[in-house]
Amino acid sequence: MKLKPRTAAAALVPVMLTGVVTACSSGGDKAGDQGVSASGQKKPVTYTWLAEDRVEGPVRQDWEIFKELEKRTGAKIEFQAVPSTSMEEKKKILIATNSVTDFMHVTNRDGREQGPEGVFLNLKDYLDKAPNIKKYFDSNPEALAQATAADGGIYTVPNLDSYVGGKGFDLAWYVRKDLMDKYGLKAPTSLEEFYQLLKEFKQRNPDSYPLTLSPPATDKMGLYTIFLRSFTGIQGLINMDPSTEQFVFAGYNKGFKDALNYMNKLYAEKLLDPEYSLLTRAQFDERMISNKSFVTYYYKADMDALINKARTASGNAQFDLDGFMQFAAPGVKNYQFARAVVNGNGVAVSAKVKDKQAAVQLLDYLVSDEGKKLLSLGIEGKTYKMVDGKPRFMEEFGTAPYNTLRRDYGVWYPGIGSDFAIARVAWESALDEKTKKINAAYEPMIVPAPRSYVKTKEEQELEKSKLSNLNKFMDQKMVEFVVGKTPINDDTIKQFIDQAKKLGLDEIITMYNTAYKRTYGSK
Repeated sequence: MKLKPRTAAAALVPVMLTGVVTACSSGGDKAGDQGVSASGQKKPVTYTWLAEDRVEGPVRQDWEIFKELEKRTGAKIEFQAVPSTSMEEKKKILIATNSVTDFMHVTNRDGREQGPEGVFLNLKDYLDKAPNIKKYFDSNPEALAQATAADGGIYTVPNLDSYVGGKGFDLAWYVRKDLMDKYGLKAPTSLEEFYQLLKEFKQRNPDSYPLTLSPPATDKMGLYTIFLRSFTGIQGLINMDPSTEQFVFAGYNKGFKDALNYMNKLYAEKLLDPEYSLLTRAQFDERMISNKSFVTYYYKADMDALINKARTASGNAQFDLDGFMQFAAPGVKNYQFARAVVNGNGVAVSAKVKDKQAAVQLLDYLVSDEGKKLLSLGIEGKTYKMVDGKPRFMEEFGTAPYNTLRRDYGVWYPGIGSDFAIARVAWESALDEKTKKINAAYEPMIVPAPRSYVKTKEEQELEKSKLSNLNKFMDQKMVEFVVGKTPINDDTIKQFIDQAKKLGLDEIITMYNTAYKRTYGSK
């Protein structure tokens, strides 16, 4: 769970690090190659950085922005690329063996737990030499809470995904607009109208399953998340109630039984993709670009890309999608959480890096305005330009610029950049009119995301011992309710809740609320 902090706009200290970052790093030059060359020129220091090869663009050693970084700071980054499928396992091994790269993105929790064990550098000891990092933490109390370990040390610089007070959000309802127009249908404004829309699509396309959703079923765009929020006001099975800032189990709220019945009705009448909890991304795309499914809830940024993919794959130049408004049952707050400001990951520095002060000063540069722009926007005139005082990615990168930016420049690259709020501003300023309309329509219902909070070691142990089994049980029972394996009535719901309690449901919720209150106080 994450929550919103103060906005991060760390001040730029106009100091070049060339000549400061001159010591060998733990993964840097060999002893005979460091320092000053035969010609008397200072040689760049090489720092290692663990990075994930992504589908949209594998890691490259020759990205232009890192050549620019070397010019500005004298620091050369040598990426150690790892396939996405093995990245988490690689991190675990590096941490367990205390052989982490000089810089790497880790969970803030790993930073808090492993920093005091000598794996990551305590940045607190160097804040007097790192004014941008200091200002970042001074203006971001949530980030400071995420980075601070039980010993008082600071071991990560947490990533930013959005600005405080912003209304940035990710998700919206999509529908096949070309077919809506052809059939003379209107966008639904209620759960009943939504149901009738799906029935219309099914009647006209008997072999289809009109509604498909991205897996897994429990994620922020999954079946349970969407309809539990619509009927109970809780986004998923366990989440924060935005009106009280208390963590709540949706099963305790009015409307839970109605939500189960509604989802079961969609499944029973074959309006819902029967593989809703099992689909891969490729299968999801295939459903949407063919005439197998017509309605989904997904990333609004991907709408244009999905339209283009469908037109190319099907040869149907008329294929079109459009957004429609989110809905909720009468008396239930209609909302969506904004994009979290501070996410659960951050940049950490190895405790074994040779020149610790120089490494922190490099990180301090990356946290400065200039450094953040380099990693999140790239180079002005090549990857972005200024329009009316705001950055905007170049038009040739299209409506999904992050694909080209990541592949060709290393810009806005997860696991490397750490302030994507800047990149999102540059992207959103150039959105197509359709997506801008969706933004404007949804904005009034967007509420702040739950802020990040820190658990004690005992609370972490409780979560570790209880949550996995609890989630497995609840997911299994939700599937049984939806597909009709378990009948939906007061007795079966009570049995579901009673078993969840035995598995630690109330303990988990109490722990979440205790940790949150300890971090931020009462509302």
